[in-house]
Amino acid sequence: MSLLKKRKLASGGGEGGVTSEEAEGGGRKAAAPSPVSTKQERDQLYYDCYSDVTVHEEMIADRVRTDAYRLGIQRNCPALRGKTVLDVGAGTGILSIFCAQAGARRVYAVEASAIWQQAREVVRLNGLEDQVHVLPGPVETVELPERVDAIVSEWMGYGLLHESMLRSVLHARAKWLKEGGLLLPASAELFVAPISDQMLEWRVGFWSQVKQQYGVDMSCLEGFATRCLMSHSEIVVQGLSGEDVLARPQRFAQLDLARPGLEQELEAGVRGRFRCSSFGSAPMHGFAIWFQVTFPGGDSEKPLVLSTSPFHPATHWKQALLYLNEPVQVEQDTDISGEITMLPSQDNPRRLRVLLRYKVGDHEEKTKDFAMED
Repeated sequence: MSLLKKRKLASGGGEGGVTSEEAEGGGRKAAAPSPVSTKQERDQLYYDCYSDVTVHEEMIADRVRTDAYRLGIQRNCPALRGKTVLDVGAGTGILSIFCAQAGARRVYAVEASAIWQQAREVVRLNGLEDQVHVLPGPVETVELPERVDAIVSEWMGYGLLHESMLRSVLHARAKWLKEGGLLLPASAELFVAPISDQMLEWRVGFWSQVKQQYGVDMSCLEGFATRCLMSHSEIVVQGLSGEDVLARPQRFAQLDLARPGLEQELEAGVRGRFRCSSFGSAPMHGFAIWFQVTFPGGDSEKPLVLSTSPFHPATHWKQALLYLNEPVQVEQDTDISGEITMLPSQDNPRRLRVLLRYKVGDHEEKTKDFAMED
């Protein structure tokens, strides 16, 4: 589950907050955004982001994502037939309907945003009112009439952990899932790789091409362009291709959703080390992070993997990019190592923060602190 870049999460006066402007007097400055001081206010602004059709269109139109869930549920038909399912963050209800089509006796579709009303219409249109019960409200407060045999949820945000929805799934697991119950998906893995961003390289190099086109030498702006595009602390959500990857991707974390203590691990920070060697000579602009989640294969099927790797078909999650302050030239077999810590932002736990420590070749070790920004 992931928001469009133009629809941001609420933070203390930042993402998702309403910035008011004087209705009259165009020359006046915009009023300061109202601070979002409580968890309840932040959560409500987050839920409001999912009340619009646009974000649901983006998610369902992502064929890689939606087909993976459909097939992952189908492969577990024997485990779902005649059983009860909880859909955490049901949205428009499509995953709940997939579970009903797979034979679930009862599906509790829990949705905190106002889109639950449309989900109820979709369920009715498909004649599944007896099987799929849409329950409005956060899963932390909704009461179910029974414990469930399975939980399904599309909880993944940019960089896997942006939006912190996994905490809601783990709350539901602890409160409502029967012992040994099924989780769809069941696990997630995080990967990192150094990159040479060809699009960024083109944008920086653009200023050296201006003279050829217009007769004005503007090559002196290359350094300024590099600083503008790289020396910030924003996690950039952008799609890459495999050609942008400079070394063999490294898995730095694995999350088993059934693992005890995972909630505390998320709070403290998901941490992992990496080490790799560059394939060849290129300017290194930073690191890309991506993830994959795995659905159990059932009795006779292999597990199904939904990957957001740049080597696989593109998804709406793209990749999360961490830019260095300036490019670093690497050669074949340059050693690249470091450590990544992913944790909730202090000002708004729904925002992702990434602490990066890295060393490239003989250069000194450096650190950089990133966050999802406006």
